[in-house]
Amino acid sequence: MIRLATASINRVRDGKGKVGTARKVGCIEIYASWQHWPCLFPQHGPGRKHLRPIVLANWQHRIVRSHPRQLLRGLIHSDGRRAIDRVRNGKYAYPRYFFTNSSADILEIFRQTCDAVGISHRDSNVNTISVARKEAVAALDAFIDPKS
Repeated sequence: MIRLATASINRVRDGKGKVGTARKVGCIEIYASWQHWPCLFPQHGPGRKHLRPIVLANWQHRIVRSHPRQLLRGLIHSDGRRAIDRVRNGKYAYPRYFFTNSSADILEIFRQTCDAVGISHRDSNVNTISVARKEAVAALDAFIDPKS
């Protein structure tokens, strides 16, 4: 995943500038300074993201319509997880995905993108969406690689 992310950043930036990594507690940070990031992410701005509107620009909607699975993969890798649920004292175990975010707008983007590719989902709580049906988990597993 780290190689995929750095290669994608390099491709977007046409190979200009440095893409670096730094080990952090529990993760690896990828960084790349570039004056044009705000052009690609107009949603970025001052303050907390859950307190300001997060709306995709028209050109971003076109990309999401063409590549919804890639968006879901990125959302799961950034703010999601795949877990094994154990029920009835561990007698039954099954995989499920969770996507958690404080932004209602980002949660809605996740829901709409799941709907676009036929992934059933439900709200677990106010800021978490669960994907638990066997066929939906299998569909996500088909294109979401493990975090690494």
